[in-house]
Amino acid sequence: MQKTGVVVDEYLAQVTPAVRRRDAQTLIGLMREVTGREPEMWSGSIVGFGTCRYTYPTGTSGESPILGFAARTTASTLYVLDNVEEHEDALARLGPHTRGKGCVYLKDLERNDLDALRTLFQHAYDEVVAGGQGYAEFTVLD
Repeated sequence: MQKTGVVVDEYLAQVTPAVRRRDAQTLIGLMREVTGREPEMWSGSIVGFGTCRYTYPTGTSGESPILGFAARTTASTLYVLDNVEEHEDALARLGPHTRGKGCVYLKDLERNDLDALRTLFQHAYDEVVAGGQGYAEFTVLD
């Protein structure tokens, strides 16, 4: 995955539907608060915060944002690099969502607990900064 150089505000201006654009602004605020970093555009229309190198036990490796999201038409897709399953407490409080191994899908943040979301982001960020624990190894690059 690579940074694209696209201006985040220009990307957000084109996001539809309007609920995704609104949620994107909220997600940027939360992720900026947790990471202390500014958003950058990555390939795949991902708004990312920070850069890290990951290496999975299989040997697969690459670069990725530490935290990120994509404002897709049907849901906001949140990307956390560690195993989503490690955040059951926050996910139980989050409200309506679906999930994959490294992502969480939200349809409308007004229906979600933002404190639970902040906790999820903080734990995932802290895990990456600490270098990972078994699921993958992480090295923060910026």
